[in-house]
Amino acid sequence: MKQKGNVWQGSLGSRFARRHHPSFDKTKLDGWRAMHKERDIPGVKWDEERKAAIRHGLQGADSIEDQSISTFSRGELPHFAGINTFLKAPYIEDVKDVGSYDVAVLGVPFDGGTTYRPGTRFGPQGIRRISALYTPYNYEIGVDLREQMSLCDVGDIFTIPANIEKTFDQISKGVGHVFASGALPIILGGDHSIGFATVRGIASHTDKKIGIIHFDRHADIQEKDLDERMHTTPWFHATNIPNIPAENLVQVGIGGWQVPREAVAEARKRNTTILTMSDVDKLGLEKTAEVALEMAWKGVDAVYLSFDIDCVDAGFVPGTGWPEPGGFLPREILRLLQLVAREGICGMEVVEVSPPYDVSDITSLMALRAIVDVLGTIVAHGKLGSHKGIIRG
Repeated sequence: MKQKGNVWQGSLGSRFARRHHPSFDKTKLDGWRAMHKERDIPGVKWDEERKAAIRHGLQGADSIEDQSISTFSRGELPHFAGINTFLKAPYIEDVKDVGSYDVAVLGVPFDGGTTYRPGTRFGPQGIRRISALYTPYNYEIGVDLREQMSLCDVGDIFTIPANIEKTFDQISKGVGHVFASGALPIILGGDHSIGFATVRGIASHTDKKIGIIHFDRHADIQEKDLDERMHTTPWFHATNIPNIPAENLVQVGIGGWQVPREAVAEARKRNTTILTMSDVDKLGLEKTAEVALEMAWKGVDAVYLSFDIDCVDAGFVPGTGWPEPGGFLPREILRLLQLVAREGICGMEVVEVSPPYDVSDITSLMALRAIVDVLGTIVAHGKLGSHKGIIRG
């Protein structure tokens, strides 16, 4: 068979027109719009970073033709070298300087609330390590985090492995300090027990009410587990805080064979909102996000985002303590995160990443992607810094 122009000639001499859509307009594609939107993103910070690399890392060897390459690795490139802060953002040695940045990443390396498989104390390391793979630019969202916001890495909270309550106090003080400074806190867990302490830290620096959108396969709202406040209990204790109303807790993706009946009874008692995976299937992603936003934002002034990595189907995130099949596909959860982040958040945690159980860093990579997609969405929709209005003066 041979082609002549737009017509194909078959072996028997038959001729037929090549099938295509005559009215197709490629300028309507998201890919086209993203390609042209990139032109409007400045490159000033990237130029500054490359100049700083030369200034602090020495000009490259005489044989190096690219004059932007330094002798010692500084900044983003090469991705396989350098110190693994989050996205290779500046490390803030003096935490009193954190308020100079729009967003601050902090790690909470703690798995003392784990009731089955430990290892999430290594979550912050794993997420930071794989973050070196990324650039700060996202094609579809059309943002460059280097150019359109300031990001720093504050390091880790000093957790106390043998004492969950002292660790909670440390977390609340650290997260509260970052939030009160005006920087948006992004927390790398750690098991989900930290959710109570992170929310308490934020709530202690505002008189405003805060809702919670929680992506998970588990309800995490029973009072105790194994006679302690564990990673199955954060929302019982968080919604006891006066300015964290239980009716503004929205949990998305709950289901499977790991939801204790004690948690179900408490959710019913407190009138929270639970959307199962079957609810998501029936409603669709857009409607699910609409419902979550409506219930979480009703009568409050800000929303906190809690992302448990095990809400994603276990086949995609093996590196977690309580894997459960039947969860979100990666594209589904990323879309939902972008949809809810459009309204702005007062903080975000990513929990239950356990690198000892991971394969090729894919679970850590999923956690990283969740964070940068949320940050990119906040920037794209003009919500960067929107949390500052609720900080107590």
